[in-house]
Amino acid sequence: MIRVVLADDESVVRAGVRMILAADPGIEVVAEAGDGRTLVELVRERRPDVALVDIRMPDLDGLAATAEIRRAVPGTAVLIMTTFGRDSYIARALADGAAGFLLKTGDPREFLLAVRAVAEGGAYLSPRVAARVIGELAGDRLARGTAARERIDVLTRREREVLGLVGAGLSNAEIARRLHLVEGSVKTYVSTILGRLGVRNRVQAAVLAHEAGLADPG
Repeated sequence: MIRVVLADDESVVRAGVRMILAADPGIEVVAEAGDGRTLVELVRERRPDVALVDIRMPDLDGLAATAEIRRAVPGTAVLIMTTFGRDSYIARALADGAAGFLLKTGDPREFLLAVRAVAEGGAYLSPRVAARVIGELAGDRLARGTAARERIDVLTRREREVLGLVGAGLSNAEIARRLHLVEGSVKTYVSTILGRLGVRNRVQAAVLAHEAGLADPG
């Protein structure tokens, strides 16, 4: 069972999202919050697999709450949801350690896909958000590629293989099957890779893998 804490300052929105998530019997909303401060307290108390967080909330906004959750409860993946697709929001959310970014105006099925993806150690970007991120990266691709290849020089051959599969969007379990490893070993590799590369989460590692040409679409 994937345990979720849901945060939005509008009760109607929380009710709608809760109904969407209820369509998957493997997902359970264990607590709800109407402001960022309550959200952080609930996450500390309940230790959910996923925190589904709106950006615009009173007391503490969703972006500040994300940073605090990632510091206090790193085992909880944060999935940002908003009606706003501003580039500054996207960049800050990912920089603060969010594992995914959803637009409320997107397909409701995205909520189920995104929650499952981040709960399994992966990442999820709404297609519209992904298009913006890719467009931004394309503007300086050559320089980024050179810098990325220099950064991954610190990795072993096996670590590069794992990073490439992270970049392809595979979960830890899928990487373990692909490389004939136990899932615990993959988690250790991923943790080591994040530390050696100086990145905060799998999203940033995946971007670096793409920039370095490591991502394996197969």
